[in-house]
Amino acid sequence: MPIEANGKTFETDEEGYLVNLSDWEPAIAEVMAAQDELELTDEHWEIINFLREYYDEYQIAPAVRVLTKAVGKKLGKDKGNSKYLYSLFPYGPGKQACRFAGLPKPTGCI
Repeated sequence: MPIEANGKTFETDEEGYLVNLSDWEPAIAEVMAAQDELELTDEHWEIINFLREYYDEYQIAPAVRVLTKAVGKKLGKDKGNSKYLYSLFPYGPGKQACRFAGLPKPTGCI
């Protein structure tokens, strides 16, 4: 199902992930969040940008356990825990945050 952002149409797969990762722009995350009835805050953007940097470095979208550890290492223990990440991304910090960040579905996610 394609999504529209900034007057452009972007192709997504059946689960809502961008087909072309290079198409990503922040407006896409805003549209996806609105579809999920979320308003993105600075805290959301911190994790979204972290995920994009992580993907650039490792070429993989991290599963929740790896994401939690990596966030804790870089942003501190108060943010590197499941409770905090689920408070931002209630449909799953791995799946939902990666989708907003324009990344593929994390390995190991159902």
